[in-house]
Parts: sequence; C-alpha cells; structure tokens
Amino acid sequence: MSFSCGMIGLPNSGKSTIFNALTALSVPCHPYPFCTIDPNVGVIPVPDERLAALAQILKPEKVTPTTIEFVDIAGLIKDAHKGEGLGNKFLSHIRNVDAIAHVVRCFAAENIPHVYSNIDPERDVEIVETEILISDLEIVEERLKKVERLAKVSKEKGEAEHDLLLKVKEALERGAFVDMKRYDENERPLIRSFNLIATKPVFYIANVDEDAWSNLPLPAVEGLAKRDRRRVVYICGKLEEDLSALPDEEKGSYMELYNMEKMSIGKVIRVGYETLELITFYTVVGKEMRAWTVPANTTCVKAAGKIHTDMEKGFIKADVINIDDFIRCGSEHTAKEKGLLRLEGRDYIVKDGDILHIRFN
Repeated sequence: MSFSCGMIGLPNSGKSTIFNALTALSVPCHPYPFCTIDPNVGVIPVPDERLAALAQILKPEKVTPTTIEFVDIAGLIKDAHKGEGLGNKFLSHIRNVDAIAHVVRCFAAENIPHVYSNIDPERDVEIVETEILISDLEIVEERLKKVERLAKVSKEKGEAEHDLLLKVKEALERGAFVDMKRYDENERPLIRSFNLIATKPVFYIANVDEDAWSNLPLPAVEGLAKRDRRRVVYICGKLEEDLSALPDEEKGSYMELYNMEKMSIGKVIRVGYETLELITFYTVVGKEMRAWTVPANTTCVKAAGKIHTDMEKGFIKADVINIDDFIRCGSEHTAKEKGLLRLEGRDYIVKDGDILHIRFN
C-alpha cells in the first residue's frame, strides 16, 4: 500500500517546478496554463536522519528508506466543477490521492503571468478550494436524493448515512473542509465511501521569490494557515529545482548565497508524510536494514503484515526497541542489558521509530 500526496493550485503557481525539485525528474514545466494534463507521479524517499545514524552503527550492505508518492495535478481554475479548463477530469485526479499539498503562488515574475494578474494568496486559495467544495456538494446532494428515495421504501434503510450526509452537507455549505476527527471510528468509513476531496488532510506550500527568505513568514499565508489549522512550508520552487540539479559538492556554496542551511524540499516531504499521519518502523533482516510506513495506531500484527502476509498469519511475538534507544546504546546487547528491548504481542500499537523483529510460525 502506497500513500500519495496530490499537489494542487492555480495554473502557474509553480507545482511542476516544485515537483521537479522533489523528484529530479524532467517534467515539462512552461509558463502557460494546463501544461500538466495527465498527472505526473514520483515516488520520493522520505528523509530520515535516524535511518542514516542506525546505518552508521550496523553498516548493513543495503539500506532501504521508506517512500511517499507525490502527484503533480494540473491547475484548477474558477468553474472547474462545471468542466472549465478540463476541471472535472482534474478534480477526479485529486479524489485518488490521500492528502493534498496546496501550492500557493507568492512570487512575482513578469515572464510567468498570473491568471488573475496580481499576487493574492488568500484569493487564490479561495478560488481553488471553492471549486472543490462545490464539486463535493454536488456529490453529497445527489447521494442524499438517492438515500431519501430508499427511505420511502424502508425507513430503517440508510438512516445513518442520511444523518451523516446532512452533517457533511452543512460543513460544505459553510465553506469548510470536513474534519474527520469530529466523527467516530464507525462513521469514518462511511464518510470515506462518499469519495469527497474535502475529507482529505491539506497543507500549504508557499512558493516564494528567491529574495523573500529575509521576509518570512508571510502574514497573508500565516493567516490562511491559522484560519484553516493547516501547516505551511515556505519554498522557492525555482531555486530548489536549480539546487536539485547540482552535484552535492556544489550545493553548499550555492545555498550560502541565499543563507540556506537546508533545502526546503526535504521539509515538504516530511510535512506531507506527517499530514498523512504516518509513522515509520524499522527492520534489520540479514544484510538489509529497511524503513516501513504504516498509519499511526497500527497494531504490531498489522505491521508484520506490511512486511509479509505470512508474518501476519503466523504472528507470535515481536522484539521491540526504539531506534533512539538503540542509537544511544550503540548495540542491541547494551540495550538489552538496560532493559530497553521488549517482547510485545499482536495488539501492541507500533510507535514511530520502533525497530521490530517479528517472531512467526
């Protein structure tokens, strides 16, 4: 199972440029709307300092990081829900991802025209997300009609679905995305079956000018993030794309010119990963050390199934140690002496950073 993060925004907001920096792929990127029609997909390794530190201690022959999928989706415009700019097709692409990275244009460049002539992050976000909300509202209203028709045959049929649809409809009409945390575990699968974009977690990528670093954060973007309770990553897409194309030995001096300690692209990947509420666990088997991705609150037996279905079926117990404890101790033997190595059963909830050794039949 792979986890995907869809990059959305108005045309010419810099989605493909940032995607190029993420993937180092040669994706067409030109200053005119709808350069991207079919989604571009890149599978990106998740930056993991803990994995690198563990590799220094164990020196395995092979180190496999965990990954996240980023999808570059074509720009949405006003009236996309009516099919403007091939909008319905593009909206369907967003329905297939697990989370949304909303790229907001905060840079001015005369050679890259803005579809609305001036820079206004709040307006741009409003246009894109209104199209999403209207599209979802149409789906909910259509489904409500179907449920109400069924209710005429049987009052018991679809009562729970009807009530949930009304709650979701009310949120969409208020111009709000659906906060899944407000619903219990029994309701969430039913809401997900509606296949709404507005149920997906969102974070902002503010695409800024090269000379903007001394003026961050931007009040307009911070206001959006605070209002919508979303995280924001600042990035200069063009600069990051240029950096990603340089050899490692040249990147440092180039970054010094812009007072950059780290490339921002790594933070985009990490925030995307965290927005999906994913955790990483590790295995060391033979000559390979590997990182794995599972949703938070995954049980040990389900994590075993992520490695191999036979491990889930024949699960007995798991030896567990947190990677930070292992790194501090320097060896499994020392960690064991200090009582940091535990034996856990199938219902143990895997924590971010756990190293698992699965015992199975």
